[in-house]
Order: sequence, then C-alpha cells, then structure tokens
Amino acid sequence: MEPGNHTHTTEFILLGLSEEAKLQPLLFGLFLSMYLVTFTGNLLIILAVTTDTHLHTPMYFFLSNLSFADICFTSTTVPKMLLNIQMQNKVITYEDCITQMYFFLLFAVLDNFLLTVMAYDRFVAICHPLHYTVIMNPRSCGLLLLASWVLSFLDSLLNGLMVLRLSFCTELEISHFFCELNQVVQLACSDTFLNDLVMYLTIGLLCAVPFTGILFSYMKIGSSILKISSAGGKYKAFSTCGSHLSVVSLFYGTGLGVYICSAAIENSRASGIASVMYTVATPMLNPFIYSLRNKDIKQALRKLFS
Repeated sequence: MEPGNHTHTTEFILLGLSEEAKLQPLLFGLFLSMYLVTFTGNLLIILAVTTDTHLHTPMYFFLSNLSFADICFTSTTVPKMLLNIQMQNKVITYEDCITQMYFFLLFAVLDNFLLTVMAYDRFVAICHPLHYTVIMNPRSCGLLLLASWVLSFLDSLLNGLMVLRLSFCTELEISHFFCELNQVVQLACSDTFLNDLVMYLTIGLLCAVPFTGILFSYMKIGSSILKISSAGGKYKAFSTCGSHLSVVSLFYGTGLGVYICSAAIENSRASGIASVMYTVATPMLNPFIYSLRNKDIKQALRKLFS
C-alpha cells in the first residue's frame, strides 16, 4: 500500500474516558464546568493585564499570552468531547482529527516555550536587575514571543505532515477523548518508523531544551537569592517567581506523570484519564495560581470589576 493512500479513511472513533452510559452526564457536567472556569479565569487575566497600565511589563505581557495559549489549548479538545457526549456520537472525521491534533500540538508546545521565556524574564529581573529594562525591552519581548510561535508552528506542521503520509485501514478507535499524536500514529497500517523518529526527536528537543533552560534560570535565581542578606529581601525576590515556579512544576509534573503512566500501564484508557491533568486541569489552575498570591493581579481584577 502506497504511503499517503488514506482516501478510504473518513473518520475515527473517540472512545473517550468511559463508555458507561451512566457516567456520561457526570462527565459532561464536570468537563463543562472545568472548561468554563478555564475560559473565564484566563480571560480575566488577559483583561486585567490589558486594561491596567501598571501591568504593562514583560512578566505580565508573557502571562497574558500564556493565558491566551491555555484558552486555545483547552478549546482544541474539550468542546468536541462535550459535543460527542451530548450527541451520543463518538465519531470525528479524518480532517477534524488531523486539525485537532495540529492545534493541540501547537498550543502545547507554545505553553512550553512561554514558560521558558517567563523563567528567563525572572532570571534577568533577579540576577541582572540594573540591566532589566535594557535586556527585556519591548523589541526583545516581541522577538521572544514571535520565536515561540514560529517554533511551535513548525513543530506541529512537521508532525501533522508526517501523519498525512500514513495509511489507515481498520481498527480506527482512539482510546482517548481527543486525537493525540501518538494514538493516531499507532492506528496506521503503513510503516511508522519515520513518524516515530520525528515525533520522539521533536518531543525530546522541545521538552529537554526548554526544561534545561528553566532549570538553569532557577539555579541562577536561587544562587542570587541566597546572596541577599536580609530575610525580607529574600522573600521579596522569591515571591516574584513563586507563582511561575508553581505553574512550571504543575505543567511538567503532570506531563511526566502521563508519560510514566503510559509507559508503566499498557492500558491506553488509563493514559487518557491521566492526560486530563495536563490538558484540562493545569490550564484551569494557572489563573488561580497567578492571582491568589499576586497583589498586582488582585488589584487589577478589582479595578476591572469596579
């Protein structure tokens, strides 16, 4: 069979998190609530940063972009899941599946890069405070954001094109609630060696390199904080990056947890349940993490509501 001959493939079946009919209303209510909280919370962060001139700084500029990415990230998967539950229909067309997979990869990788850029911003602010405004000028921030978008776009485009060359025959059931790249590739009846190679190389590079950058930034930040003599100064310096560190831990912790779960348990349904943590729960919790301990965000939200 020639690569790319997928004209006979018209749809996939998303099995979701559970096939029990009694659980469907519960899942619908749960995920609808989580999606609305995610959308509202991240939208409020964007509005607060946009309307309050005191928040027009690099840190909050990247935070608002992270909130936008989180809204898009969740919107690529949850609405389709809710529609399938409501319509009692698990079908997703081939075109929709590829599109969903493309945008999911795009915003997942964008989240990764934005967290890295935000770590670099905190590194400059704490380790080189006198040069902060020079290094993190508007042009530099724009270039960092542009680079994040371009690299994310190229990664999702490459993996998307690699999937388009595959042929799919039978057994088109995806034990997931969305079209996840690895799940789709496993369903192909043509050779997937090149796909697996590209997938693991890109995932390895786009996770290892940013994560290494984040670790390096926080090693330098920790070293600088330890040199501060006063306890108040140490607390003030650490408080500026505490929220970001919490979000990074949640993002990479849940992602690593899904990877370990997939490797240890061959049940793909269990992997789908575990993936809810980083696909839905993490974007939902991010606005709370950044607002609960951040006086500037709290003040901006109060102004927004008043």
